[in-house]
Amino acid sequence: MKDKRNLVRGWITKAESDLFVAQHILDTPGPYDAACFHAQQAIEKLLKSVLLFHDVPVPRTHDLEQLQHLCLEAHPLPKLALLDLTQVTDYAVGVRYDIEFWPEQSALAEALALALKVREIVLNALFPET
Repeated sequence: MKDKRNLVRGWITKAESDLFVAQHILDTPGPYDAACFHAQQAIEKLLKSVLLFHDVPVPRTHDLEQLQHLCLEAHPLPKLALLDLTQVTDYAVGVRYDIEFWPEQSALAEALALALKVREIVLNALFPET
């Protein structure tokens, strides 16, 4: 079995993959709904990597606010506490099944910017040496 550090890095690598897809789609005519999903997934995986790093059981949820709260209990991250993850949480499920919801490119840009902020916070917290 992998050690904790490698497991955490694996989750972060998966998040990087989601970020790559979202970034790539941002520079095209879409589909922005799929890319918003990937931005949400990147944030979710990054937050779950914090929980894994601190040996906190990872809940089976897409609720970014819940994950954010658990992360803040495990590791004080003032910059993470300032982020509003509410809207991006809806991209986990709603954006995939609501046939009337088609986000604009600007929505993807906002979700991706938020995901990149979370990425920076998490990487600085867990791997300050890199």
